[in-house]
Amino acid sequence: MKITTDNIDDFATGATVLGTGGGGDPYIGKLMAQQAIEEHGPVDLIDPRDVPDDALVIPSAMLGAPTVMVEKMPKGTEALAAFEALETHLGQEAYATMSIEAGGLNSTVPIAVAAALGLPLVDADGMGRAFPEVQMVTLTMGGVSATPMSIADEKGNSLLVNTVSNEYAEAFARVTSIEMGGACMIGTYALSGAEVREHAILDSMSLAHDIGEAIRTAKHRSRDPVESVLDLTDGYELFAGKITDVERRTEGGFAVGEATLDGIDDCEGRTFTLSFQNENLVARDSERGVVASTPDLITVVDAETGDPVTTERLAYGHRVRVIGMPCSPKWRTEEGLDLVGPAYFDYSIDYEPIETLQQPRHD
Repeated sequence: MKITTDNIDDFATGATVLGTGGGGDPYIGKLMAQQAIEEHGPVDLIDPRDVPDDALVIPSAMLGAPTVMVEKMPKGTEALAAFEALETHLGQEAYATMSIEAGGLNSTVPIAVAAALGLPLVDADGMGRAFPEVQMVTLTMGGVSATPMSIADEKGNSLLVNTVSNEYAEAFARVTSIEMGGACMIGTYALSGAEVREHAILDSMSLAHDIGEAIRTAKHRSRDPVESVLDLTDGYELFAGKITDVERRTEGGFAVGEATLDGIDDCEGRTFTLSFQNENLVARDSERGVVASTPDLITVVDAETGDPVTTERLAYGHRVRVIGMPCSPKWRTEEGLDLVGPAYFDYSIDYEPIETLQQPRHD
């Protein structure tokens, strides 16, 4: 598949659905990718199974609080600077780039980098969704190091980070992102083609495209776009409601908070809360209790259009629907839950697969 200006909207929309409210503003990333494609031509989306075992793949990403990116627009050169700095440090030309997560901005920034450098984009990512911290990728479980990591901002500042663990990479990179104004671009998790196939989430970018295409097609044919998404992802509709309160703050380099919804239609008379740290992490129904939690995907979409709503765009009065989708089996292992389960984020609940939580409960 080629990524062009004709289908970039589908990629951005679908990736934002998978991004569970995080991954950065999809509009900003889409503009960056569109401009790069217009200047340099389409990008080849390649099957990870076709990448040579010893080929170098360098993921590109934004690091920081999504709320900051609403006002702190990227200059457009930061991602390239970070990518090329890491390539130079490694002394090897990259064969391709890759998304580190399936999220709005972080699925389209690599497209812009790929177009500008004439590289292909691997149809894979490191999460199958979005998570807030650097070490929260399936690559960590595979022993792939986040460092050396290159970091760049819009002012021209850049640095290279080497750490003894991916958790330390998160700690140092987060402090750096705050000093750079709350957000920066990074090159990280340099890996081989063999490591991509063994440890990444495969075919996630083509899934993002298919989700975006399904939403667009459903709207044009006056069908329910949410049903189209649920069919593609084996997902569930968790709630329909109007946002009545949003408590949100930028804290420690993250957008942290909670949104409250009052039910509409079949959900009238119930309330619903979403807790988030960049991404939606726990969903609670006033009658049913917890209905979904990390690492399963929780996404908010517009009630009418089905377009995804990121956590920084949640606003009072917005009528939305909340959908939940199963995560990759890699996250449901003991090691995966240690990295991204509810306990890591200090929620005093045990993880239960969304499929279990959606079964009828009997007293």
